Amino acid sequence: MGGLTEAKLRALAGERSFERGLAYADEVSGVEFGDGWIRASVRGTERYEVELLLGGRGQPAGTCDCPYGQEGNFCKHLVALGLTVIAQEADLPRRRKAARDRTRSLDAWLTGLSRDDLLVLVREEMAEDRNLRRRLELRAASACGDVAGIRSRIRELLDSGPFAQYGYVEYADARAYADQAGQVVSAIRSLTASGRAADAMALAREAIGMLAAVVGSVDDSDGRLGGIGAGLADAHREACRAAGPDPEELARWLVTHALDDAADLTDLDPLDYEDLLGERGRTALRRYTVEAWQANRTGWAEKHLMQRLAKSARDVDTVIAVHAVDLAPNGRTHLLIARELDTAGRTAEALEWAERGIRETADLATVDPALIDHLADRYTRIDRSADALTLRRDRFAACRTLLAYQQLRAAALAAECWPTEREKALALLRADAEPADTRGDRVLVDILLDDGDVDAAWRTAGEYGAHDGQWLTLADRSRPTRPADALAVYLRLATCLTRETGNRAYEQLVRLLLHIRDCHRRLGTPDDFTAYVTDLRAAQKRKRNLMRLMDEYGL
Repeated sequence: MGGLTEAKLRALAGERSFERGLAYADEVSGVEFGDGWIRASVRGTERYEVELLLGGRGQPAGTCDCPYGQEGNFCKHLVALGLTVIAQEADLPRRRKAARDRTRSLDAWLTGLSRDDLLVLVREEMAEDRNLRRRLELRAASACGDVAGIRSRIRELLDSGPFAQYGYVEYADARAYADQAGQVVSAIRSLTASGRAADAMALAREAIGMLAAVVGSVDDSDGRLGGIGAGLADAHREACRAAGPDPEELARWLVTHALDDAADLTDLDPLDYEDLLGERGRTALRRYTVEAWQANRTGWAEKHLMQRLAKSARDVDTVIAVHAVDLAPNGRTHLLIARELDTAGRTAEALEWAERGIRETADLATVDPALIDHLADRYTRIDRSADALTLRRDRFAACRTLLAYQQLRAAALAAECWPTEREKALALLRADAEPADTRGDRVLVDILLDDGDVDAAWRTAGEYGAHDGQWLTLADRSRPTRPADALAVYLRLATCLTRETGNRAYEQLVRLLLHIRDCHRRLGTPDDFTAYVTDLRAAQKRKRNLMRLMDEYGL
C-alpha cells in the first residue's frame, strides 16, 4: 500500500466523502492485512465491512457494504480505512509478514490435527456459529442427495418470519435475512455439482417463487434480495444445462415466469435458454408467448415478451402488430413503430406511421415532443422543409413555449421565411398578453430576450409585468445601454434580499451591489452609490458574514 496517499483518496471519494471520512478515522477496528488487500470494520450508522485494495499502478480501490458503497462509490468508510493505513504506513511490512505467518501457522496446525481432533473442532465451531452449522448441513444434505432435507432447509432459510416485526423486515434486520437467504444459492449449486441437476432445477424454481413471495415485506433498500434472485436464476440455468430438461416443459416455465412478478426479481431472460431449448423448445416458447399475449394484449409483461421474441427473430411486422394493439393517445407508440420501421429500412412506412401519430392526436399540445422532432427531422431529410415548417408552426400555435418558438425559428430560417413567421408568432403571443393573465406575456418576454430584442422585451415587461428572473436578465443585458433602467431593477431586488439571511442570500446581494456600483459609474453618480452602501451597512451591520463578504469585494 506504499502508493496510497490522501490526494488519491480525495480524488476517488470526492471532497464531500473525503471530509466526512476524516470524522470516521477513529471508528476503524479489526484491521486485517493481506497481499494487496486490507480489511476492517468501520462503525457508522451500523458496523460496515470494508476492504481496500491497491492495483498494480498504486491506484486504490475498494468495497464497502454500506448503501453508498454498494452502489459502487468510494465511500467515507473506505476513506477512513485508507487514512488509517496511511497513518500506519511505516508498520505495514511488519503487519503483512505477521498476517502471512499467522496463515501459515494456522494451515500447519490444521494439517497436523488428527481426524478425530478435526471433528471435535468442527463440532465446537458449529455449536458456536449457527450460520456455519446451516452451511455444513446443506452441504451434507447435498452430498447425500437428501432432496427433502434440502427443500426443508431452503424453506427455513427463506422464511422471513424470525426477522420480521409486525409482518415486515425492517432495514436494520434486512441484511441478516439476506445473508441467511443467500445460502440457498450455494446449496442449489452444490446439488448440481453432486450430480442431482434435475433436483437442483426444481428447487431453484421453488426458491425463486418463495423469495418473490417475501420480497415485498422486506426493506431491500440495498438491493441484496435482487442479487440473490439473480443468483438463483444463474443456478437454475446451470442446473438446466446439466440436467437437459424437456424443451417444451422448460419453455412453458420460462413463459410463466416471465409473466410473473418474480421476473422483476431474477431478471431472467427466456432468450438466454435458446441453446437449451433447441428448435422444438423455441417453437413452444413462441407458441406459449403468443397464447399469453392473445389472452391479454395490453399487458406490459405480455407485450414485452412478444416484442423480445419478435425482435430476436427480426420479425418487424409482429413487433408493429404488438404496438398497434395499444396505441398511446399522445403518439408515443406511433413513434416507436416508426423507429422500428426506420431501423428495418422501411422508411416510407415509418413516415406514414409518424404522420398518423400527429393526425390521431386530438390536441397537438399533448403530443409527444419526440414524435414532433422525429417527423420534422424526416421532413427535412427528404427536402420537405415546407412540411417541417407547418408542423413546427402548428405545434407552436398549440403549445406556446420558448422551446416551441425556438424550433419554429430554426425551421423558418431553413425555409428562409423567418421574418414573416416571427411576426405571426409574436402576434399570437401578444393576443395572449392581457393584464389579467400574465402567462402569455411572460413567455413573450423570454422569447424576445431569446431573439435578442431587448428593447421590445423591456416594453412588454413594463406593460404587463415579468418575474424577478426576467427583470434581472433584462437589467444584465441592458446595463451598458440603459444603466438607469437597470439600476432601478437592481435596487428593487437588493431591497428584497436585505430582508433575508444566509450566505446564499448574501452572495446574491453582493452580486447586485457590484452591478449597482457599475450602473452608478456609467451614470456618473458614484457619490450616490457611496451613500447607498453606507446606509446599507448601517442597517445590515449585524449580519457579520454579509459585512465580511462586502469587505472582500471592496463594497
